[in-house]
Amino acid sequence: MRVEPVYVQGWLSATPRQQVSIVSQKEKIMTTILGIDIASEKFDVHLQREGQQPEPATFENTKKGFGQLQRFLKKRQAQDAHVCMEATGVYYEELAHFLHEKGYAVSVVNPLQIKAYARSQLRRNKTDRLDAEVIADFCGSQNPPLWSPPDPVYYELRGLVRHLEDLESDRQRQRNRLHAYKRSAHAPATILKDLRKQIQFLSRQITSVKQQIQALINKHPALKEQCCLLASIVGIGQLSAAKLMAEYGDMTLFGGVRQVVAFAGLNPRQRQSGSSIRGKTNISKMGRSSIRAALYMPAMSAIQHNTLLQPLITRLREDGLCEMEIIVAVMRKLLHLAFGVLKTGQPFDPHYLEKEVAIA
Repeated sequence: MRVEPVYVQGWLSATPRQQVSIVSQKEKIMTTILGIDIASEKFDVHLQREGQQPEPATFENTKKGFGQLQRFLKKRQAQDAHVCMEATGVYYEELAHFLHEKGYAVSVVNPLQIKAYARSQLRRNKTDRLDAEVIADFCGSQNPPLWSPPDPVYYELRGLVRHLEDLESDRQRQRNRLHAYKRSAHAPATILKDLRKQIQFLSRQITSVKQQIQALINKHPALKEQCCLLASIVGIGQLSAAKLMAEYGDMTLFGGVRQVVAFAGLNPRQRQSGSSIRGKTNISKMGRSSIRAALYMPAMSAIQHNTLLQPLITRLREDGLCEMEIIVAVMRKLLHLAFGVLKTGQPFDPHYLEKEVAIA
C-alpha cells in the first residue's frame, strides 16, 4: 500500500497525533475504492473494500439515483471511499458535484487513461459493469489526484462559448448551402429566401451571445482581470481570451505550463525505437481540440504582429519548418505567454526580451 503523507492536506501544520489520524484517513480512502462508469441515463459502480468481496450495482443518473448511491455506501460503512470516475462529456458533472459536497474524496480522470490501463491489464471484454471494475482497479493502483469543482461561473462561461461556436457553425453551414443554391440552374426562390432568413436570425443570435459573454466577464472581477491579462498578448483578442478561460477555467491552478500545453494536446509526441524507427515528431492531440481551434486565428495574428515571437518564427523558417508547423509552434508559445501573464498578474510586455538584454 502506497501512503505519501507529505502530500496529504494539513500534514505539515498538524501535531504528531493529528498526523497519525491523517495517515489513517488516507489509508482508509486507499483501501475503500468506488469505481463509477457513467453514462447519460445510468451509472454502474464497483465497490472494493479490503478483506471483502467486491460489490457491483447500477443506479439512475438522476438525483434519486445519487441518493440511492449514498444509502448504498452508508449501509456498507463506505462513506470514506475514494470515488473515481471518467470525465465523460458532461454526464459526470452532477454526480461528481454531489459526492464532493457530501464529503467524499473524488477523482475525475481522463478516459484515455482508463482505456490504456485496461489494455495494460489485457482486458478482452468491455461492458459498463466491467468498466466500473477497471476504474476501481485503476484508482486503487494509481491513486489519482483528487478533484475539486471549479467556480460555477466557469461553467456558465463555457456554456455560452460553446453555444456561440455551435451558432457560428450553423450559420456557416447555411451560408454554404445558400452559396450552392445560388449557383444551381433552377434554385427555388423560396429556399433562397428561407436560407437568408435563417442566416439573419443566426447572426442576431451570435451578436446576442457575444454580448452575454462580455456581460458575464464584466460582472465578475476575477474573470475580467484574467480576460484583460490574456487580451494584452498580441494576437489574443477578447473573444479568444473568453474561449481560453471557458476551456481551462482558472489556468493558474495547473501545476505548470507543460500541463497547460498538454491539456490542449499541443505537446510533442516522439516515435523512436532502437536504430530502425525514427518517426516524425508530431503533436500528441491528446487534449481538447476546442482549445487548438480557438488558438488557430490568434496564432495567425501573432505571426504577423507579435514582435516578441518574430525571432522564434524566423528561426523555425530557417530550419525548414512548413507553415502549419510554425503555426502550431506559435499556438504553443501563446499558451506559455498566457500562463505567464495569469501566473504573474502582469500584462504582456512585447519588449520583455529587450529589457532583459539591457539589464544583462
